[in-house]
Amino acid sequence: MKSDFTQRLFTEQEQDLLFEIIMSRRDVRGNRFLPKEIDQETTLKIIQAGLHGPSVGFSQPWEFVIVKNPETKQQIKASFNTENTKGADQFCEEKKDTYTNLKLEGIEEAPLNIAVFYKPKNTPVLGQTSMPNMGRYSVVCAIQNMWLMARSLNIGMGWVSILDPEKVKTILNSPKENELIGYLCFGYTDMFYDQPELELKKWDTRKPLNEVIIEEKY
Repeated sequence: MKSDFTQRLFTEQEQDLLFEIIMSRRDVRGNRFLPKEIDQETTLKIIQAGLHGPSVGFSQPWEFVIVKNPETKQQIKASFNTENTKGADQFCEEKKDTYTNLKLEGIEEAPLNIAVFYKPKNTPVLGQTSMPNMGRYSVVCAIQNMWLMARSLNIGMGWVSILDPEKVKTILNSPKENELIGYLCFGYTDMFYDQPELELKKWDTRKPLNEVIIEEKY
């Protein structure tokens, strides 16, 4: 990969392309994944994008567990099934019906799963002394980079959050101090929706700019 990016200035066309990639990012579910394998070079390119995410104090507090073994995926899926049942019970009847009809993961269908962990340091971290969650936020930035890189490679990604993180840690034999931040499913897809799937299915509506931008103070 090139390493001489420092002085690079981007053209308007390239800026528009980045904006298009951002606007085209989608959360992809298991009913959209194809069985086509993702090769190692492509997998590493996605992870490299994560490694170049911003991290507080240049702490790089992330670790990535690549999961392809079907038995491991089955165990993760069992945790999803348990938590998904609990999740459905928290919504009103109308929402619950919609919830139960949604495909909310692609653990077994996606050829590639990656569990992303936050690995805290046992010494002070520059920029994290007043806001201790900044390390976790750094890992989220890495995940966003991976998502956009995958989309640019025409690979779908789904972030599965309906999981018991401690159960996942046990399945993956994670060190005790590590925290699961994201369980990600990657795969080529038969389509990308024009809009987020939950928006299409009327789960919620997109907030307009004037509802979320505050000038100076609340």
